[in-house]
Formats: sequence, structure tokens, C-alpha cells
Amino acid sequence: MAVALTMVAMKVAILRNSMTGQKGSLIATGGGLGLILVAGTVAAAVLNGDLLAAAYAIWMLGWIFGPVFAGGGDETLRPEYFTLIGLPPRRLATGLLVSAFVGVAPAISLLALTGLVVVGVRQSPLAALVALPAMALQLAIFVLLSRVAVAVLGIALRSRVGAISAGLINGVILAALGQGWILAVALGQAGGLPAGVSATVRYLPSGWGLVAVEAAGAGDWGHTALAVGAMAVLVVLLLAAWAALLTRRAGATRPSTRGRRPMRASTVSGAVLAKELRTWSRDLVRTHQLTFALAYGVFFTAAPLALGWNGMLPLAGPIFIVMAAAMSANVYGIDGTALWLTLMCPDAADVRGRQRAWLLTVGPVAVTLTLAFTSVTGGPWPLVLALTPALLGGGAGIVVLMSVYGLIPGTDPHRRGGNPLRFTEDDGAMTGQAYAVLALVALTGAPAGVVAALSGWPGVAVGVVTGVLCFWLFGLLAQRRLHSHGPELLHMMRTGKRPPAAPGSRWGRVRFEDLPRRERIVSVVCWSTGAIPLFPQGIVAGAFKINATSERSWFLALYLPEALQWPVIVFMVLLGLSMYGLGLWLPYRHRDRHRAGTASRGDVQGLTE
Repeated sequence: MAVALTMVAMKVAILRNSMTGQKGSLIATGGGLGLILVAGTVAAAVLNGDLLAAAYAIWMLGWIFGPVFAGGGDETLRPEYFTLIGLPPRRLATGLLVSAFVGVAPAISLLALTGLVVVGVRQSPLAALVALPAMALQLAIFVLLSRVAVAVLGIALRSRVGAISAGLINGVILAALGQGWILAVALGQAGGLPAGVSATVRYLPSGWGLVAVEAAGAGDWGHTALAVGAMAVLVVLLLAAWAALLTRRAGATRPSTRGRRPMRASTVSGAVLAKELRTWSRDLVRTHQLTFALAYGVFFTAAPLALGWNGMLPLAGPIFIVMAAAMSANVYGIDGTALWLTLMCPDAADVRGRQRAWLLTVGPVAVTLTLAFTSVTGGPWPLVLALTPALLGGGAGIVVLMSVYGLIPGTDPHRRGGNPLRFTEDDGAMTGQAYAVLALVALTGAPAGVVAALSGWPGVAVGVVTGVLCFWLFGLLAQRRLHSHGPELLHMMRTGKRPPAAPGSRWGRVRFEDLPRRERIVSVVCWSTGAIPLFPQGIVAGAFKINATSERSWFLALYLPEALQWPVIVFMVLLGLSMYGLGLWLPYRHRDRHRAGTASRGDVQGLTE
């Protein structure tokens, strides 16, 4: 117990001193969004027990798979910190578990679990009392499942089969969460959760607390004791599993003894290309990222098949390209301080080699997906053949450009700890960078997509020209940036600190935490909710109308008179694009103010000297 209390005190002290700047803003914003989800969960408790069971299943999935997309989750206290103390694994796991309950995410989840109390109060006072220990055990299950999932994935990423399997599972799960509107349509058609689904979500560990409360309300104390006891046993088993996994976390990955073919590049640029292709094939983290992007693109577009609509299948290739670019956005940062090798050979055309390697890795898969799925649906050929080359060229250009202009210091590959998902200490910056690349790469395909939608085959020529221009121009800008600011980038990679911008510098960087609080909130809301009007209420609703689908579901435009449906669909698309645009414009507007203020301070300093 003394170890656990000490770790709790350490966690509180670290959080108290880190709730500033970008991290504090992200935590506050995430807490605000979490409270919105809490309100929806409590509303489900008031309306229907089946909906509450489904909501808790989603919360459990969020705890399991959320850390995968957030740099391995909350590791304020890492197991590696206590290696030299010699604590027994179970004692270390217990201390880390107790400290894991300190934070915003556990507090938000505990508020969501008050839905159990709501259900208990509606049934009987005794059921409300049973809800209290059920809440604690349910939260412990969520936290431990998250820790075990991260530990298992860390071990899986030490083998190629594990990295591919983890990427496949994670991509499918995230795509399913992103296609939640399909579940809404299915529920609307079925009039609620089907009986089989209702029973299944109660059998999941996320539903055991609800089962205990409902059984107590019905006076079935045998089932109540069984459900509570099963939760307690699962907590013990998960704790034991986590303790066992902690002992393997510090183990080093054994190097492969398989023979390697020697490189036979005849040019410097060819050597860079060969090195990058081998990195893509050997680095298990990149293998995981590429598999994740592939699984996401395929399942995201195949999910509407559950409603009998195959209209999204041709977009599997373009979506895969955009996701692959977002996952590899920090391509120089992931390599760590190996950047010094590039700086020692300034004429090596490193940027062009990386671009070509990215195209050779992503391009064949994207083209195969596009041709295969579009053949199944019979079109639209002009649109997909226009988007594919435009996005490939845009992705190859944006990835290297973002990596040198928005470099995020990463951990050297040979120094990655037991959690290979944590590439950097600044997980919020990594997430923001990925979202930015998603939007920018998608924008590079917009001209070709618009021309193809309006004029057909001429859009293909526009897509090829756009892709070539993006590849060449963005690569040229990245190459010049790397040559002119290479030492500064290496300094930031080694120290984790960006050199201060010179007074009046044109490219003075404004970090997210530099924005006023109101603008930070507006930016986060725009980026978090802009997809709702753009995709489901705009693009998907338009696709339903074009195909004359009778199902209206929750698409607002389809409930309006015929004369108003297209105007509302167009308005929704413009609203979504405007929200994303506002999220980009606010930091740039503040950058201009920051630049002017910096220049003024420089003038004042010059006068005083």
C-alpha cells in the first residue's frame, strides 16, 4: 500500500506541474468532450438499459483502442522508471494500477458509470447501493483492459505477424467507430437494439455491472453476487496478466539472424531509395501503420454494405492513401537523431528518395484497391482515376514537407522503450500533425475530384498534373528547408526544444498553446465536429439522394421538401469545409499577430541598445 500511495503522490505532483501549455489545453478540451459523452451515456441510462449496455461497450472499446492512437495512452509513470528499485512485478503492477485512477480520463469514465446509479435508483434503494461497488469494479476493468492491451500490442510489435495483426484489428475497430451512422440507421430500421445484440452487450465485461444492478433490482441476489464476483475475479486476473507482461516489457527485441541481400545502388539517390524501402519493410512500427491504413480504408468503405449500399467501395484506395500519409507524417522525426547522417551528405537528395520510397510503398496497394473495388461497383471511373494520382502525389509531397516544417522530436528507433507506440513525448502534437496531414492531402485531391464530378474524364488529366506538381513543388520546398535549417532541426531532435525564432521572422512558429483560450476551444470544436456536416449530413446524404434511396435515417436534408434537399446538402458540405477552414485559419491569424508583436519587441530592443 505504501508503494501505491507513493506512486499516487508522484502522479499528482507530475500532473499538477504539467497542466499548462498545449498539454493542459488538450486535457481540458478532451475533458469537455468527455463530459458531452457522459451526458449522452446518462441519457441512455434514463431511456433504456439496452442502450446503456451498448454505450458501456463503446466506452470499453475506447479504453482498449484509444491508447493505440494516443501514443500508448497515459504513461505519466512508466514501468521503466522503477526497474532499478527491484519491486516484485505484482507489487509494481498494483502500484501503477492505483496511480492509473488519477487523471481526467478515469474521472470522466467514473462519471459515465453513474448511469449504473441512475438505473439502480429507478429500481430500488438496494439496487442503487449495489451500483456503487459495481462502478468501482467496472472502472478497474476498463483501466486494466487498457493497460493489458497496450502491453500485448507492445509485444506484438516485436514480430511481423504481430504488427500486421495489431494493425488489422486496430484499423477495423477505428473504421467501425467512424462509421457509427450505419449503426444509427440499422437501429432506426430495427426499432432499437435487436434481441441478440442486447444480450451480447450484457455478456461483455462492460455489461456485468449493469447486470448486477438489474438483478438486484429484480431481487435476484444470486445473479447479483455472480456478476459482482465475476468482475472482482476479472480484475484479479487482469492484474496478474499485466504483472506478467511488465516483466517482458523491458526485454530487448532479438535481432533477426536471417540473411540480408546487400544493397547495390549505383547512385546516391538510389542508395537513399534502397535505404528507405528497407526501412519500410523492416521497421515493425511502419508495418503496423501501413496495415492499419489499409484495414481502415477497406473496412470504412465496406461497412455500408451492411445497408446494401456499395457506393463507398471505390473510395477505398483514396482513403488508404490519405490515412497512410497521416500515419507517416513525421517521417524524419521517427528516424530520430539519424538526421545527422543526412546533413553530412547535403547532395544526397534525401527528400526525393523518401518521396519515391513512399510512392513505391503506398502506390501499388492504392492502385490495386482502386481498380478492384471500382470494377466491382462499375464506377465512377473518372472520379477514382482522378483522385488516385492526385492524392498519391499530394501525399508524397505533404509528408516530407510537414516533416521538415513541423518536425516533432522523436525517440531513436534503437532507444524505443517497452511501449513502441510512444514515438515522442508530445503525443498531442503528433495527433495534431496527423489531422493536419489528413486535411492537407485531401485538399490536394479536391481540384481533380471537382473537375471529374463536373466534367468526367478531363478530371483524370487534372489529377495527374496535380499529383506531379504537388510531388515536385512540395518536395522542392522540403529539400530547401532541410538544407537551410538542417542544424536547427538536428538541435531540436536532440534536445526536444525548438530554437527561438528571430525577431520579425516570416516563419515564426505559433504553438497551439499560444492561442487565446477561446480560439483554442473553437479550433478543437471545428476539427472534432467538422466531419459531421461534411460527411454524413452532406456527402453521404447526397449519395443517398443520387441513388434514390428510400431510407432517410438521421440525414436532415432528406426529411425536408424536395426543393430544399439539395440546397441543404450543399450547405452542409460548405459548413463542414468552413469548420475545417476556420480551424486552420485561427492559428495563422494569430501567427500574424505574434509576428507583428515579435517585430515590435525587436524594434524596441534595438532602440534601447
